[in-house]
Parts: sequence; structure tokens; C-alpha cells
Amino acid sequence: MDLESGVRSEKNAKKESWKAVLMMAYQSLGVVYGELGTSPLYVYKNTFAEEDIGHSKSNDEIYGVLSFVFWTLTIVPLLKYIFIVLKADDNGEGGTFALYSLLCRHARVNALPNTQLADSELTDFKMDVLGPQSQESFGFKLKSALEKRQVLQKFLLVLALIGACMVIGDGILTPAISVLSAVSGLEHTMKIEHHQYIIIPISCTVLIGLFALQHYGTHRIGFLFAPIVTVWLFCISAIGLYNIIHWNPSVYRAISPTYMFRFLKKTQKGGWMSLGGIMLCITGSEAMFADLGHFSQLSIKIAFSFMVYPSLLLAYMGQAAYLSQNYTSPSDHRIGFYVSVPEKLRWPVLIIAVLAAVVGSQAIITGTFSIIKQCSALGCFPRVKIVHTSSKVHGQIYIPEINWILMLLCLAVTISFRDTKRLGHASGLAVITVMLVTTCLMSLVIVLCWHRSVFLAIGFIFFFGTIESLYFSASLIKFLEGAWVPIAISLVLMIVMYVWHYGTLKKFESDIQNKVSINWLLGLGPSLGIVRVRGIGVIQTELVSGIPGIFTHFVTNIPAFHQVLVFLCIKYVPVPHVRAEERFLIGRIGTSEYRLYRCIVRYGYRDVHKDDVEFENDLICSIAEFIRSGSAECSDSRQCFDNHSEKMTVVGTSSTSEDRVQMAKTIMDESSEDLYRASDTREIRSPAPVQLRKRVRFIVPESPKIDTDTREELQELMEAREVGVAYILGRSHMKAKQGSSTVKRVMIDFIYEFLRKNSREADYPVGLSHSSSALEVGMMYLV
Repeated sequence: MDLESGVRSEKNAKKESWKAVLMMAYQSLGVVYGELGTSPLYVYKNTFAEEDIGHSKSNDEIYGVLSFVFWTLTIVPLLKYIFIVLKADDNGEGGTFALYSLLCRHARVNALPNTQLADSELTDFKMDVLGPQSQESFGFKLKSALEKRQVLQKFLLVLALIGACMVIGDGILTPAISVLSAVSGLEHTMKIEHHQYIIIPISCTVLIGLFALQHYGTHRIGFLFAPIVTVWLFCISAIGLYNIIHWNPSVYRAISPTYMFRFLKKTQKGGWMSLGGIMLCITGSEAMFADLGHFSQLSIKIAFSFMVYPSLLLAYMGQAAYLSQNYTSPSDHRIGFYVSVPEKLRWPVLIIAVLAAVVGSQAIITGTFSIIKQCSALGCFPRVKIVHTSSKVHGQIYIPEINWILMLLCLAVTISFRDTKRLGHASGLAVITVMLVTTCLMSLVIVLCWHRSVFLAIGFIFFFGTIESLYFSASLIKFLEGAWVPIAISLVLMIVMYVWHYGTLKKFESDIQNKVSINWLLGLGPSLGIVRVRGIGVIQTELVSGIPGIFTHFVTNIPAFHQVLVFLCIKYVPVPHVRAEERFLIGRIGTSEYRLYRCIVRYGYRDVHKDDVEFENDLICSIAEFIRSGSAECSDSRQCFDNHSEKMTVVGTSSTSEDRVQMAKTIMDESSEDLYRASDTREIRSPAPVQLRKRVRFIVPESPKIDTDTREELQELMEAREVGVAYILGRSHMKAKQGSSTVKRVMIDFIYEFLRKNSREADYPVGLSHSSSALEVGMMYLV
């Protein structure tokens, strides 16, 4: 009986596991495949918009386009992304920055120079899990070159930023072409001269509504996304199957590669130029990798292989079957998707198409917010306000400034171009550029991270790079016909990102040059030569060692400071997520009588950093736990690191374990003992107040026992917390030195300062409570 029950429970567990995978595959349809699923709306229309492509009775042109579509869908999304690229995840996360993060860790390259040895000990760091490479291997030599040469490091960063810029550009162009293509179904119900007076206003209205609703988040209506895309895929596959049977059952023969060669031989330059339109059939493929963090590899593979891929093939074959019997001329507006839809179904399909276009646009807009957040985490984008629209769904963020800029630019390109032809040229170039960047980074991952042969990497970049370069050249030749838009957008964004990154590095270098020696500070004695007042003073800095110059600047003008002093550094590390139990790195500056602490808070580039009071409580509890456990005692469960002669200890948040110090706040009006014992915990309280006030108490585990000095230190920390927390925030301004080059003066004095003044200041560590305050200290650096 026990054996049978064990087998039965194992089968039930596998069944539940498969249920979860299938549910994730279903949900991924609404998040990942909205953009890719709506591509049949405009692929054929953009491809046959080229006047150089004629039409013969043999239908070689139509069959050739279908053959290109089939093999492009098979090679790029299916072979490249599903079978290869998805395996290059960064602890479950995907996208351009996931590949960049992997390369940074394996080659010891970082966008910011504030790395520590403790960062490499993070659980999710995962470096050289396959073992060290041979010193004679090409991968080892390439790794050494990346570590030594800053030019190669900058090239790697620029390559990742180019991909990020094109993703942002796609966030402008995809909503425009998707919505405009969906709404264009109305053109079959009116005269051609009325199109611009109906199609464009309705498209703009839908786009305005789409961006206006972003601040509500998608968690309230997200459950509708998967059903909408599912219904849409069912519609296009059913209509495609109908067209195949009704118009041309033998259209499947066009999947033969020979039709591609016939097409290029017959159309020559016109056929090559039309590849920019054919390439639109894979727009949205990058989302399979970029959104990997929300789903599993298996769920994405199942959704594409068994739902999206067959539906798209049936849709494109159905359109080709219809056109092979009803083709008129490339200038005819009835060459698009809707003409192949049976007339009785056009209105329902139009409504579903608009909804599917909105879902696909929503996904790329959310992806744009995410990529900007990641750029900001790497110090490559000005700080912006990030609003978390859902406390339950990971990664649901909203950036107000970016949202309205995207909306204005999206409306501008829609009104300016007024058709999907030029929008297709612009969107195609953005999409294929991102894919080329992924191919280049992936080839490096194969050598540096997977430790595979260099010939395998060369074969990967040669095979996929050649195909994508062919499409890239066909898109680039349309520079004056719309392809200039993503280039212009990316150029502006690259200038912004590079200048901001350059200014950030210069500011960090200035902070290091102006920092004060710890020995000098400790030489002043426990009082630091100033008046120590009650409370906790938190000095926010980007330095992971040393004393920031803003502290000496502050005490020089106001010779008083708080009884407990914390130097707080909030930094990002090249991993997607940092676990809560490894979030805080705590150390003591000097002996315990100085009451000086250093706290380094680490976040991954995809982590959610919420500005709330819980962070403040976690900060104080982490310091209390550090005091309780003893800074010099490092057990097997606690990691310690040397940080420039400072002993740093990894301390998790209070919520990660019950055997850590907890904080409780009460309103007290009577005296109580300083220390009393409970069944399994001890409670340390501050002295009883005379009047009503908020009391803070630490609940500490019974074991290990704490000595008198530790109890006094905890008591003082608790008293200081009751008085309140004051945050000293440094506001550094930079100016180019006299004699600097014109380029440097323009970058620092004009562009960087303009971005600094119009961006959000450095993050407050918490949302200030009634007992907290903030003070800004300004400094001027000449760089």
C-alpha cells in the first residue's frame, strides 16, 4: 500500500507540474506573442508595396515571398531562439542585458567600478560553473583581453546599449504599425479618398487611450491578454485554412527553398529590397528571450511550437493562396490582410485584431519600461521615477516621463507617415538590429560562458549573422523611406546614455579622490571631535569604502552629528536578482564605541527597489543583527569579507528568518523593564518614557546569549531609532576644468548638467516617515 501510494503521489506531482507548465504556456501567449502574432496584418502589404515586384501568372513572386516567410520563421524564431538562445539565460532572466551580465561576470567586466569580492559570492552569480578554461584555449585568451583592455569593455557596453536603444525605438514604432494595420481594416468599407480622415484619427485615439491607461498597470486586465491572443491566433489559422482549401490547396509546395531562388532571380533588386517587408514576419521574436524571466523555457517553447508557429504558417499560407488567385497590383490598397478575410467575418475579425494589436503594443511598452530601468541600474540612463503598479506581479512598472514621451513620438510617426509601408521600414530596421546584437553577444557567450569551441561560435555568427545581415541591408536601403527614424532615435538615446555613463564614472572618480581616510576619522576619538546628538544619521554614498567628502563638508559647517552614524551605499550588481538573505552587507568602522557602521545594500538589475518604510526597518534590524551576532565571529552560516581593512558580514532582511532580530513598534505610557525573558525570545526595550510616544523594541533570539557590551550597543541603537533617522544626501555638481577640450566641456557642462537637472535625484533610501528627515549637502567637482 505504501509503495502504491508513493507511486500515485509521484504521478500526481508530475501531473501538477505539467499543469503548471501548460498554464504558463497559455499565459505567455498574452505577454510574449502579441506582437509576433499580429505580424500577418502587415507583412504581405509591406512586401508587395514595392513597385519593382511584378506579378506573373505562374505566381512565382507570391510563392517566393511565402517561401521566404516560412524559412525565416523556421530559422530565426524556432531554430535560433527556441533551441539555442533561450538556453543562455541569466538565472532565469533573458534579454540583451542578460547576455551582457553573463559576459561581465565571466570576464570580470563591470559598467561601474564599485565591485567587491563579496559580490562574486552571491548565490546567483554563477561564474565558471563548468570549471576553469585551459590557458591555451581561445576563450581564456579572449577573457584576458576583455579584462585588460578598456576599449573592448567599452565596445561590449556600446553593443549592449545599441540593442537597448533599438528596443526603445521599437517601443515607439510597434504600437504605431500594429494599431494602424489593425484599424486599416476599415478601408474596405469606404472610399479610398476618405481613408486618411478616418483611419488616422481612430488609430491616434486608440494609441492615446493605450498610453493613458499605462499608469493603472496591466495586473487588473492582464487576465484578458491570453484569451485575446488565443482567439486571434485561432481566427487567423482558421481563415488561413479556409483560404488554402477554397483558393489553392497546393500552396504548401511553396515552402520549397527553390521558390526563394526563383523569386530573387526573377525580381532581382526589387526582390532584395522587398526583404525588408518579409522580415517583419519575425518582429516580436526577441520577446521570447526578453520575457523569459516571467515564464519558463519549457512553457515558451510549448506555446511557440504548438500554437504560435502553426497558426502563423497557416495564416501566411492562406493569404498566399488567396493572392495567387486574386492578385491585382502592388498599388491596390486591397492587397492587405483583410481582403483575404471572408466579408461576413471582417467586422468581428477587425475588433479582435484591434484588441490583439493593443495587447502586443502593451507588451512592448512594458518591455521598454523594463529596459530603461535596467539601463538606469547600470548607470547608463538618467534616473527616472519608477512606479510599481502591482505588489503581486513581478516586474510590473510604469515610468510616467517615458510613457508620455513614447506616446508623443508614437503619435508623431503615425501622423507623419500615415501608412504602414514607411512604418514597416522603420520598425524592421529596429527589430533586425536587436537580433544582430543578440547574435554577436550570443557568439561571445558560447566561447566565454559555455566554454565551447571558437569554431562553433564562428559558425553560429556566420549562419545567423549572414541571414540577419541580408535583411538588415534590405532595411537599411530604405533609409530615406522611414528607416532613418530608428537610427535617429537610437543616435539621440546613445548620446544620452554615453554622456550619462561618462558623467557617472567621472563623479565616482571624484568621490574616490575626495574621500577621507578612515584612520584620520578614527584618530579624532569616539566623539569624532564633534557633538554627538541623539538619533541615527544615515549618509548616503556610492562609495563602498572610505569616508565620503560630504561628511567632512557637513561637520565642518555644522560641528555636530548623531550618536549612531551609518554610511549607506545602495548599488547594483551584474545579476538579475539578489536574494533577500544576501541583500545587506554590514560592517563596523573602528571599534564598537565609535558607533560607526557601513551598510552596503545590493540589488540586481531586475530587482524591485521600493521606497518604503520597510526598507528603513530592514536596515536597522540588519545592523542590530550584525551587533548581536558579533562582527568578529563568522560561523558557517554567515559569510564575512574584508573590504579595505573593514570586516563586512552578509546579513539578510528580518523577514528571511525567524531567528534574526525583529523590530516592533508600540505606543507606551508606562514604565517597563529593560530586559525580560519570554519562552523563546528576549525583548530589549528603550527606557520607559514619561509621556505617550512611539516605542521601539528589538525582539532577539534566545540563543546565543548576548553580553553586556552588546546589550548596551543594541540599547543605544534602539534609543536612537526612537528619536528618528536623518538622511544626509550628497548632491554633487560637476564642471569641466579650464583647458578641457570642447567635446568634454559640452558633455559635462551642458549635456550632463541638463540631464542631471531634469532627471530624478538619487533615490531616497526610504519613503520618509514622520520620525525621519532629510538634508542635502552640495559639492562642486572639477573634472
